Amino acid sequence: MITPFLDLPDSDTYILRDARVPACLVQARGTEDLVRVDLLVQGGRLAALGAGLERPGVPAVELDGALVWPTFQDIHTHLDKGQIWQRAPNPDGTFAQALTATATDREAHWTRDDIAVRMEFALRSAYAHGTSAIRTHLDSFAPHLDIVWALFRELQARWRGRIDLQAASLCLLGQLAGDVGRAIARQVAATEGGMLGGLVVHEPGLADALDRLFGLASEHGLDLDLHVDENGVETGTGLEQVARAALRHRYRGRVLCGHCCSLAVQPEPRRRETIALVAEAGLGIVSLPLCNLYLQDRQPGATPRWRGITLLHELAAAGVPVMLASDNTRDPFFAYGDLDMLEVFSQSVRIGHLDHPFLDWPRAITTRPAEWMGRPAPLAIGGPADLVVFDARSLNELLSRPQADRLVIRSGRPTATTPPRYRELDGLFHSGC
Repeated sequence: MITPFLDLPDSDTYILRDARVPACLVQARGTEDLVRVDLLVQGGRLAALGAGLERPGVPAVELDGALVWPTFQDIHTHLDKGQIWQRAPNPDGTFAQALTATATDREAHWTRDDIAVRMEFALRSAYAHGTSAIRTHLDSFAPHLDIVWALFRELQARWRGRIDLQAASLCLLGQLAGDVGRAIARQVAATEGGMLGGLVVHEPGLADALDRLFGLASEHGLDLDLHVDENGVETGTGLEQVARAALRHRYRGRVLCGHCCSLAVQPEPRRRETIALVAEAGLGIVSLPLCNLYLQDRQPGATPRWRGITLLHELAAAGVPVMLASDNTRDPFFAYGDLDMLEVFSQSVRIGHLDHPFLDWPRAITTRPAEWMGRPAPLAIGGPADLVVFDARSLNELLSRPQADRLVIRSGRPTATTPPRYRELDGLFHSGC
């Protein structure tokens, strides 16, 4: 059992005194991108936030400048794929082998019980690390389609109040034509927070496929969450074409584009044109730095020449909402990870140079994905006291150690901070299920 560094009083009302919070989350500026505040927790909610809070008779916990963040919002994951590495490793770490290994494992092993065990494990891991909302993409290939969406709705109900769950379909755009596309759209529409999704890459007929996608989404009143240009192809135009389709259809729903890796390897004029179109169309971008660093530019015996990620700084400078998320976890697309958004942020800072100064990048895993998921703003007065308290006193200290002793607070009370043991998954591999 991991012991948090801090104990809370046995009371539903208390003050967290002298905390440091990311300044961008409270529209303030402070030394090293942080501001010092007190937080009043009352009845499971954040009742007040400011300097020098005093309430007679209310116990106070002295933090001495320790960091307090809101719980994390993980807007792009693959819970149905996760935790299969032991039986489905990627032999060379490439994208092509990831597709093959996953398809083989899905055909052989993805029963309802197998998926349920792995998804529960993932949710328990994320919850222990301090995540309160997750959006997952679900492989929506027959006959897997009906199984995984029905299971997801069960998990969504069971985890309500601990982790708010959303899902997006994942398939080839060509599958969205005809009866198959309508069946996928029905499953998505029948699910609270369901979104239509698919794989978008530069290919002949892409504009027509996107027209079908946007038409299907409009018909069912669905938002879109897409995998776009997850490659290093300089001629990739998927992102540009998604933006043009959104403008062409005058689409009123939200469109979130994940990955968008090829944008980083394109000539500068095309980059500027595409970013301008993305901003005009109102698209959101979610970057998955850990997975993209793992897969992109991987060649046998060669050192990678680029980091795999999209143009985070340039998109943000153009006013495009940019987010960060976990993506895959211990599967052929990413061999590592534990659905810990602090790890995602820490590694993203290193990979994307999101520091000196940090500016509003803490919003990329908190308030911005919350807004895109239609959730209340973290750290909102009157909202749930869902917090993560770290012993670290600066962003440098926070990102220099794993922070395994963090204190996760949900509705004002501490929660278990121990992720499940990997040994709990042994039955999936030893029994052959």
